[in-house]
Amino acid sequence: MLAFGIKQPNLQPEFLESILAYSPFSERWQRYAGVPNSQPSVQLAGCICPFPSEETANIMCRVLAYIGPEIPIESLLLEPENSLINQTLDPELHPLLQLAGWGFGAWGEHLLKPEQALLYRRPMAAFYDDNAKSFIPSLQASTMLAHVRAAAYNSNTVLADENCHPFSYKETPWIIAQNGALPNWRVLQKELLSHCKDKYLEQMRGTTDTEFLYVLLLSLLKGDSDEEVQQGFEDMLKLISEAMKKLDLAELTKLKIALVAPNRIIGVNYGLGHQGETEVAGDWKELRKSGHGTDDYALSMLLEPMYLLTGRNFQDYEKSYGIDVCSDDQATSAIFASEPLTENTDDWSRLEFGEIVMLEKKGESISRKVSKLNL
Repeated sequence: MLAFGIKQPNLQPEFLESILAYSPFSERWQRYAGVPNSQPSVQLAGCICPFPSEETANIMCRVLAYIGPEIPIESLLLEPENSLINQTLDPELHPLLQLAGWGFGAWGEHLLKPEQALLYRRPMAAFYDDNAKSFIPSLQASTMLAHVRAAAYNSNTVLADENCHPFSYKETPWIIAQNGALPNWRVLQKELLSHCKDKYLEQMRGTTDTEFLYVLLLSLLKGDSDEEVQQGFEDMLKLISEAMKKLDLAELTKLKIALVAPNRIIGVNYGLGHQGETEVAGDWKELRKSGHGTDDYALSMLLEPMYLLTGRNFQDYEKSYGIDVCSDDQATSAIFASEPLTENTDDWSRLEFGEIVMLEKKGESISRKVSKLNL
């Protein structure tokens, strides 16, 4: 089942064929159209343009970050059967699609400006982007952050380049993407703007909560060390919680964030419960059984882990996210993602709710440190 939000009648195969026919990845999607007994049941966000609301706890954007030896970007974004781009129309773990845009930022020694992030963002479904197969095969990267976006098709949503992740500003090495949402963020600015620095506010171009969180986080950072970045994330959530309480706007807040700089990935899995509490507990798998649209389902999305894969020889596994699993001191590559991307999920480590991971490439080795956030 392909799910988007509010259940509506099944789409006819002709509608799906109209999408698939113009997709550069159309062969993969043909099984969804015109096959007997396989018409997908689709849930739409209130209209024929299926974008789940970006300001709801039930949305599912997807994040993928990589550090390691310089490799073709297509081996991360295009070639694997379960690639980030393929998942925009053929999701494995989560049924919600991400059709509101996509993008990536990358660093590589063979780029003309290797010290700067190469940023690409487009406000359309990734599988529908005809540029992807033409220029991505020409690129290599040793550090990459990619994201596919889900958002509502309504008057509050702007589908534009500047609203696609990742976000990248001057005067900072960090770029950011997230799977999550800060509800009522425009009103919360009444309390939070005083903590934002002008040099970052002046660079804000879009209309998303994620970009505002980026401004707030950068403003709170006292430096770029692991300890200072962790403190910045802790301070940010405390400020958000205090603002919600002061304005009587407490609401479940899911923040699953990837903060990336050259040879570094900071992954954070945290947020607030339905009453704005930081101490949230429950079995996310059991809560998920309550069904889409319920409070328990939203809570399961909050508590769900993020995933880590470290190892060696990633480049030897064509058209997959396969890797030679090894001890941390022998690992040369790392992936941080919204969900496991290989059939053998046992190879993946979990980043549980309330945790932060620091991954860094030092020489040919990868260091990994997971800590409980002090909230």
